[in-house]
Amino acid sequence: MAEYVCAVCGMGVKGMKCVKCEAELVHDHITTDTGETVAVAKCPNNCGMIKSPLCCGTDMSCNL
Repeated sequence: MAEYVCAVCGMGVKGMKCVKCEAELVHDHITTDTGETVAVAKCPNNCGMIKSPLCCGTDMSCNL
């Protein structure tokens, strides 16, 4: 299970699920057209993905 934690304040998020299929979202990275690597949480059944959570104005890091 992916767990995201804020490096600034320690707030964390765990247990995000896809509303389409109810699968647990998994941590991954994508590369944009400009070559930037972006952290995402995506459905393992290819329903879609979201950008990783933000807190204190920065991306939360994942323990995986």
